[in-house]
Amino acid sequence: MNFFKKLLYKQSSKEEEVKEQEVTLSLDDLFVHNFISKGGKFLYCANKKEVAINLKKILLENNWDQLQLLDDSLLKYIEKGTKTSKNNLSLPLFSTCEHLIADKGDVLFSSNQLKGCKINEYSENFIICAGTSQIVKDTGQGLAGIKNNAKNNLPTNISAVKNYTIKKNDDNFLNYGNSNSKNLYLLLFEDL
Repeated sequence: MNFFKKLLYKQSSKEEEVKEQEVTLSLDDLFVHNFISKGGKFLYCANKKEVAINLKKILLENNWDQLQLLDDSLLKYIEKGTKTSKNNLSLPLFSTCEHLIADKGDVLFSSNQLKGCKINEYSENFIICAGTSQIVKDTGQGLAGIKNNAKNNLPTNISAVKNYTIKKNDDNFLNYGNSNSKNLYLLLFEDL
């Protein structure tokens, strides 16, 4: 009887050790895990051609026939017949971002993408196109990356979308008019 107790004890303690082991994820896996756990919609694209295909599917799924587009370099992904506007804040925004923050699953923006508006002034629907090279460990690395990329012309209006579930009736009066919650699709393509 004592032998079986020792055997069962060793087996259960090994199972507990396995459960307690810390899992270390790569930056891209960590970002995707945190992004999805916050309600983000993630679409991996093996190449830029798949970005256009997945963008078309998002537009069809949501019955969107117009986009707000502030960056003309993204026109190559938009199918002919889809209307774009530079100044209609009610349309879903199709944009790039500065960085993807792995440890929190946030998407970091600056005035390079948002121009003169704040995040909460845009539509609740965002479609973001980003490369795997934009994934950084934390906000500090993201800010350092912005500083390194900008050199002498630092962008303003640096902010992040931190929640991907729209809260229509947020009872917290401290959040009134200051919600960075967005229905956000991320088209992440391999660029490394």
